[in-house]
Amino acid sequence: MSEVANFLLLERKGLPDDLRWLVEKYPRENWQGHANIHGIANMWLQRHDMFRELGGMLTKGIGDYREGKLTAPDFARWFAPRLNHFLGNLDGHHNVEDYQYFPVFAKAEPRLKRGFEILDADHHIIHEGLERNAEAANAFIKTLQESEDRQRFAADAYADENSRLIAMLTRHLADEEDLIIPLILDRGDVALGVD
Repeated sequence: MSEVANFLLLERKGLPDDLRWLVEKYPRENWQGHANIHGIANMWLQRHDMFRELGGMLTKGIGDYREGKLTAPDFARWFAPRLNHFLGNLDGHHNVEDYQYFPVFAKAEPRLKRGFEILDADHHIIHEGLERNAEAANAFIKTLQESEDRQRFAADAYADENSRLIAMLTRHLADEEDLIIPLILDRGDVALGVD
């Protein structure tokens, strides 16, 4: 695991070069035109886009609240269900990847095994970030009945946790796509056993 630790989520700029051979064969700009995009690959990309969109909504929402565009009660009603949806779906998605897809993909292409180990390590780091995010969000929501100063302090603490989580997620989603989508394009759903 020490080799994997060298590619920590917030420190890396992308996957290591030795894991990029398939994405070089199938560059991102050509994915949508490939015949194998229409199955699990497209579903994967749509799911990731949903996480990006929800993360952006939460970032904008906390920004709107901090700028006074939303009252505390209005923000709480808007924020809580979206945050719960985001955190719950992200955690569930990672569990499915770790226990169902990653083992299948690593077996199908052993040269990418280390990449799946990196992604799995990311999931642990992101899970810790999800927990910190939820704690900061709960602390913030509790202050909505308190003084404005306490609300502002808690909102700032949540915004910091959210920014960190979104940064981790942004890097992870891109790297995961660069590893997985080219593999699916290269082999197809049926050959990988994920149809």
